[in-house]
Amino acid sequence: MTHDSSQRSLLLLGSTGSIGVQALDVVRANPDKFRVKGLAAGGSDPATIAAQALEFGVDAIAIAKATAAEDVQLALYAQAQKAGYDRGEFRLPRLYTGPDAVLELIDNVPVDMVLNGITGSVGLAPTLRALQTGALLALANKESLIAGGALVLDAAKPGQLIAVDSEHSAMAQCLRGGRADEVDRLVLTASGGPFRGRKRAELAGVTVAQALAHPNWDMGNVITINSATLVNKGLELIEAHLLYGTPYDRIDVVVHPQSIVHSMVTFVDGSTLAQASPPDMRLPIALAMNWPHRVPGAAAACRWNTPSAWTFEPVDNETFPAVELARHAGSVGGCLPAIYNAANEEALASFVASNTTFTDIVDTVAQVLEAADEWRTAPGSVAEVLEAERWARAKAHEYLVVAGKD
Repeated sequence: MTHDSSQRSLLLLGSTGSIGVQALDVVRANPDKFRVKGLAAGGSDPATIAAQALEFGVDAIAIAKATAAEDVQLALYAQAQKAGYDRGEFRLPRLYTGPDAVLELIDNVPVDMVLNGITGSVGLAPTLRALQTGALLALANKESLIAGGALVLDAAKPGQLIAVDSEHSAMAQCLRGGRADEVDRLVLTASGGPFRGRKRAELAGVTVAQALAHPNWDMGNVITINSATLVNKGLELIEAHLLYGTPYDRIDVVVHPQSIVHSMVTFVDGSTLAQASPPDMRLPIALAMNWPHRVPGAAAACRWNTPSAWTFEPVDNETFPAVELARHAGSVGGCLPAIYNAANEEALASFVASNTTFTDIVDTVAQVLEAADEWRTAPGSVAEVLEAERWARAKAHEYLVVAGKD
């Protein structure tokens, strides 16, 4: 791989997850544009990260699970052997391990851009550390922005934060169509998930397998179940407000089952711009990685030689209260968005373990938010955010146990 100065150098956090794997697809197709200098992963899949490290010739790897260090090293040797290298012929990447490994990676491997594809609020410290270095931050880890709120916004220089989520990428693209003061509303599209059209009474007996059967994609347990409860859309609503500064009462959510229109922006003169493309995360990932420039051939485009219909319908807030709960949490502010996310993570884990029902997930989030009066002030530090999350998880656990289901 050439080391051309026009290449953008990258650290990829969460390299074995869905976002990470697709980001590497983009790099593979565009070696002249991108050079991966470091990878970070949890460590549950040593063979994959070793194969990635060898293929892209990275300088360093960070593994969160300290006990996986040896497995990763062995996997590196095995991959090298498979590639036909003798031991002396290839350079082993530096290996950072343990809970702070990803922060060490960010500190020690300077790059143009950090792509944060870690899942969950564990991504907050890496988000802040990446912003500190002055590198561009392509953020797929929405939870860190939501939980960190003002901490993240204060740390980010203008233009340093680039959205990777397809919805927020769509908004960024549509926002190019007018000045900031010409924006009337942001319109966030939702697929509606696998239970669109059902009423609450029909959701009580839903199984984990049914909740994971998303009609349009598979993005791992957390994101897929968050799509089924519409918590994902609640998180994206908060994210849209934080990224683009639009007040909550001017952000609409609309259900669009085809997932072709990824979001829209309505301007003051009545014009609405929409960004449309077949669902493929490689498009927003490639655009974020190369921002503000597009990457030719990043994904397939819409074709018009066969009939197709796009439909839009309002969210059923009675059956799926997650979006309005998020609007409430975001409007109140403080640590409430972090609490919304943490309570959901706790309840979702309980559901996946078959200890609670599907409807208990969002009910638990609502109960925890109701009890969260002491957390209405903005967090002053990461420690405070983590404290709010710990409180939210403990509170959620309490409700789940009282419900006799965990």
